[in-house]
Amino acid sequence: MENDIEEQGNLPVEREEEEEDDGWNPPKEKRKVRRVEKLHQNVSKWMLPEEIRETYLERANCCPPPIFIILVSLVELGVFIYYAVWKPQKQWITIGVGIWESPLTYKPELREQAWRFLSYMFVHAGVEHILGNLLMQLLLGIPLELVHKGFEVGMVYMSGVLAGSLASSIFDPRSALVGASGGVYALMGGYFMNAVVNFREMIPLIGIFRILVIVLIVGTDVGFALYRRFIVHDTAMKVSFVAHIGGGVAGMTIGYVFFTNYNKQLLKDPRFWMCIVGYIVFILFAVVFNIFLSPASGM
Repeated sequence: MENDIEEQGNLPVEREEEEEDDGWNPPKEKRKVRRVEKLHQNVSKWMLPEEIRETYLERANCCPPPIFIILVSLVELGVFIYYAVWKPQKQWITIGVGIWESPLTYKPELREQAWRFLSYMFVHAGVEHILGNLLMQLLLGIPLELVHKGFEVGMVYMSGVLAGSLASSIFDPRSALVGASGGVYALMGGYFMNAVVNFREMIPLIGIFRILVIVLIVGTDVGFALYRRFIVHDTAMKVSFVAHIGGGVAGMTIGYVFFTNYNKQLLKDPRFWMCIVGYIVFILFAVVFNIFLSPASGM
């Protein structure tokens, strides 16, 4: 009997401990799940209008992870370290002679090497250049890729890179080109248009803050690019700033369609085809211009 009484007395204590574990000290797995859910909630507030946040949260996960933007950033950082350490420049802060000899840099006299219209994204002019691009594309690209996945973000990013180099070859044909600013500005352009179009559905203060931050960053970066293009005279070749504009325009068209069509079929959206056709027409014109009309052809 005494044993029975002791066992009965212990049962409530065990239940209380189990309830306490469930309520106040959740297992590590539960805490991890809650942190992931909170991350997705915060991402949805910044990236999506209220009417579709619930749909996103119902199926949100980190599989696959934002692998595209992370891999691109690692490759860009690796290339910069290679040219800064193994092929040392005079200093890391400003552009050096080493990167002009790179087979990745876009140079107007070597336009027939078509890969340079894309590969220039991996080469950067200095520490402030690489850090600025990496910071922006990681802060913006990772949340975008969590929502829209790698294919959409990759398409927008690469369309900005290509649009940037082609626009530079047309409007600033005698200047070289380095850096991933075309891709970064494509992400910002698409994000900016998403913020403007869905402004009323977003939290007002967040919407205003997002737009102001983008305007401030763009103004500062373009100002620095103009300074480096027209005022600094200690570089062997002038670096074009037009890629910023070309990438931004690509983002405000291609990126706008991709980033404002969450959970919708793009192929049935007429805006998608308008942007795609317009982009293809621009590429064809740029190719014809570079072959037959560019003043850089005589360099």
